[in-house]
Amino acid sequence: MEDKDLTPLSETEILSRLTLLPAWQYESDKIAKTFEFASFTDAIQFINGLVGFCNFLDHHPDINISYKKITFELTRFSVGGKVTARDFTVAEKIEDDFQNYSHRKVN
Repeated sequence: MEDKDLTPLSETEILSRLTLLPAWQYESDKIAKTFEFASFTDAIQFINGLVGFCNFLDHHPDINISYKKITFELTRFSVGGKVTARDFTVAEKIEDDFQNYSHRKVN
């Protein structure tokens, strides 16, 4: 994996990229979003489906589990806890997988 995507982004770049990711938020040098699933099992299965991708990219989100709700927080610790293009690659994958996941909860 090329490391060009590990350069910290400016706040302007981050906010611009967030316009393409519905409901993702930028705060405290992280981008984050909470997703809701039909059950606890579905939420955990969704996370398990991301493991290979995250390992391949060597980028592992902080994941907070609250029953059927999963919050992903993305930042790159190796560059001082800043948001990078790689965080957005992971966020896009999470978003795409969630949109295609059959057990997500739709409000």
